[in-house]
Amino acid sequence: MKILIIEDEIELLIAISNYLVKEGYVCELAENFRKAREKLSIYEYDIILLDISLPDGNGMDLIKIIRNNQLKSGIIIVSAKNSLDDKISGLDLGADDYLTKPFQLSELNSRIKAIIRRRQFDVNSTISFREISINTDSKTVHVLGNALSFTKKEFDLLLYFMVNKNRVLTKEALAEHLWEDNIDLADNFNFIYTHLNNIRSKIKKAGGKDYISTIYGMGYKLSDS
Repeated sequence: MKILIIEDEIELLIAISNYLVKEGYVCELAENFRKAREKLSIYEYDIILLDISLPDGNGMDLIKIIRNNQLKSGIIIVSAKNSLDDKISGLDLGADDYLTKPFQLSELNSRIKAIIRRRQFDVNSTISFREISINTDSKTVHVLGNALSFTKKEFDLLLYFMVNKNRVLTKEALAEHLWEDNIDLADNFNFIYTHLNNIRSKIKKAGGKDYISTIYGMGYKLSDS
């Protein structure tokens, strides 16, 4: 996933970039309107983080440029203004979300993931990987055409792996995805092992292959290799 971060506060710009790079994203930076417009004319991005108060232009105009050029990037406005008018204007222009400063980087990451999931699901309600398919409307899992019985947590976990295929997912990221705001209530990550074992067992019994590999010291990855 490729992200363009448009932010004139250099320390915040670097902090956001460093955090998202550790989460596995590819980040490009623009500290003003001119540089952002230049990058948008050359490259395509999955997500754009946009501060609307830039020293040489209005970030709202960048949203117009993005949508007028039919770019399908997800847009999150990041602003120091907690203004209802700005929120409405930005969302009406085509932004997907609005986040007010100051904010936790983990919350920003969660909102990025939500937009990525929503945009992928809007295109197709069925996500497939080899012989495994998931229908996000009916909340069902099929392996080689056979329906499997999954708990909600097992379904959510497998879906998260398939949306993030070929990416290493840390135990912390998996736990945060499953527990969301209640992650502080978890004493340890043993529940992840339990869910993973159940998923692997059910897929194998249905004739499928286990594509979830353990990356020692890092986490897990769904891939062919």
